[in-house]
Amino acid sequence: LPWMLGAMSFVTIAALSGAPVASAPRFRNAMVAVLGVLLGSQFNAEIFARIADWYVGLAGVAASSGLMIVLCTFYYRKVGGYDRTSAYFSSIPGGLSEMMVLGEAMGGDARRISLSHGVRILTAVFLIAFYFRLFEGYQPVGLIGAEVSALGWQDGLVLLACAALGWPGARLLRVPAAQLVGPLALSAAAHLSGLIGAMPPGEIVAAAQVALGAAIGARFVGARFREIWRIMFISVGAAMIMVAIAAAFALILGEISGSSKTALFLALAPGGLAEMSIIALSFGTAAAFVSTHHIVRIIILVVVAPAIFR
Repeated sequence: LPWMLGAMSFVTIAALSGAPVASAPRFRNAMVAVLGVLLGSQFNAEIFARIADWYVGLAGVAASSGLMIVLCTFYYRKVGGYDRTSAYFSSIPGGLSEMMVLGEAMGGDARRISLSHGVRILTAVFLIAFYFRLFEGYQPVGLIGAEVSALGWQDGLVLLACAALGWPGARLLRVPAAQLVGPLALSAAAHLSGLIGAMPPGEIVAAAQVALGAAIGARFVGARFREIWRIMFISVGAAMIMVAIAAAFALILGEISGSSKTALFLALAPGGLAEMSIIALSFGTAAAFVSTHHIVRIIILVVVAPAIFR
């Protein structure tokens, strides 16, 4: 993942060093919409026919997320010294912006919650990407195929329409992560119907990865390492707890269901929806499986987590 990890590393270091970096939310969301269209292109009739077999993984999403929240809330309270509200909303493995807004509204420390989630994603992306590359011997298949450059103008218009209509449509319906889920849904429908079989151009996908990585790093703007090193250190520990829970569930559920342990691990991992889906694409794993599980987790957490807290 050189495009994403390189940008993420450089901008994180720059932000913590006090450089005047900034993330433009609209541009970042536009690039996320590109990734949504790309992920939608991974849906085909064969995958759609197997959706009914995903119940084991979807049950694992609910169970593993619940365990992550319980253990990490306790960890943040006892080890990190967080207040109850900040500890709870920092422990939820998904919906960064939603959890920051909800946590602040309920009396939590918005800065601490956002930093905790930023470090979680940063840690999870690095740990998972390098683990597969260095210890599992995975050779990245890349996201740019030889056939991608030969995109016809009709296909290009359909892909553009998926992004341009899917994002505002999902926002109107109040769907979480609308900028990714809306384009993904329209792109999946277009590919499943046979209307189109193309993917976005590789150069645009690379640019989207750069924007996504830079946006992760830009979350640390205004923070100084000497001031927030303890929050970062504590949050790395929480992220490792979550990754370990995801790994344990993937091993157990893989044995029970016979599904790919790698795909299950990425589906249950505590990274962001876009980030984990990109890792799945890069390693040639079932990206549609992974992205669907993360979408379900975000929806569950955004709906259920505030109610449980109350």
